[in-house]
Amino acid sequence: MNLSMVGKSSVDFTRKNDLDRVVVDLELVLNHQGESLKKLSREIDHEQYQVALELLLKCKGHVVVCGMGKSGHVGKKIAASFSSTGTPSFFLHPAEAFHGDLGMLTKDDVVILISNSGETNEILQLIPSIKAFGNKIIAISGKNDSTLTKNSTATLLINIDKESCPNNLAPTVSTTATIAIGDALVVSLMKLRNFKAHDFAKFHPGGSLGRRLLTKVKDVIKTNNLPLVSLNSLFCDVIVTMNKCRYGVGLVIDNNELVGIITDGDLRRTMMLDHPFTMTAKDIMTHNPKKCYDNDILSDVEKIMQKNKISTVVVFNENDDISGLIQIYNI
Repeated sequence: MNLSMVGKSSVDFTRKNDLDRVVVDLELVLNHQGESLKKLSREIDHEQYQVALELLLKCKGHVVVCGMGKSGHVGKKIAASFSSTGTPSFFLHPAEAFHGDLGMLTKDDVVILISNSGETNEILQLIPSIKAFGNKIIAISGKNDSTLTKNSTATLLINIDKESCPNNLAPTVSTTATIAIGDALVVSLMKLRNFKAHDFAKFHPGGSLGRRLLTKVKDVIKTNNLPLVSLNSLFCDVIVTMNKCRYGVGLVIDNNELVGIITDGDLRRTMMLDHPFTMTAKDIMTHNPKKCYDNDILSDVEKIMQKNKISTVVVFNENDDISGLIQIYNI
């Protein structure tokens, strides 16, 4: 018997059992964090959240977020979320603030201080200066009777029973709860300010969402060799025009106005009729086709196309003249 193979199998078997047990533990951590968030949502102090939201909504300067250690990393995320959704914000490192960066504060700023214990030295050292500047303080903390919460205008309690860490030491549930509280504030302000997708796109112009929401119809319009036919154009002439222009549609014009549209589907259905070649564009067209304007936002037009299950929309300019077509085939 190959003893080296026996040893290897034994190690692999033990490792698999360890991994199986760890995965079970992982599931318990996720469940614990989920249940903690549910508990947090059930036990929030509505009055304190209303005070905090009013301070943030009326803030004429920046929302300045401070936290030390893991709370600092979470604070950076919260500040970034505020900034990207219409609430000017930045993260201020407490230690750096005490050595000169407090000069970044203005009298119009609101300060969010994060400390689970409410007794973090670097955070507490900032309070006298912040108060001297006249800034309001919102505390995110796990202790309602801490030095931090006693010196704050509003306190948003993290309110957890214990960390997921087996030693109840490493910040796990507390940081998850802090992020959730920050996200709740961000989303609430978006709703209060009626912050829409187009507003979001302005702060994310480099992302795919930003490009899509900021793109106008005129940026993707097709203007060359438009397939124009008249009301009295014979069926065979309509086919020739549509084949030549290769848009898959024909635009029916009467007195320089769009009165209908003919699609490839219309042609196929007409071919099934008796004597199709005696028919004219007027007989087979779809009346009152959908239209848009060249300054419309592309994403808005896409929604109309998806709702109506159409792949082509006629584009007009501000003078109500036909500018071209917009076509999207993944409807």
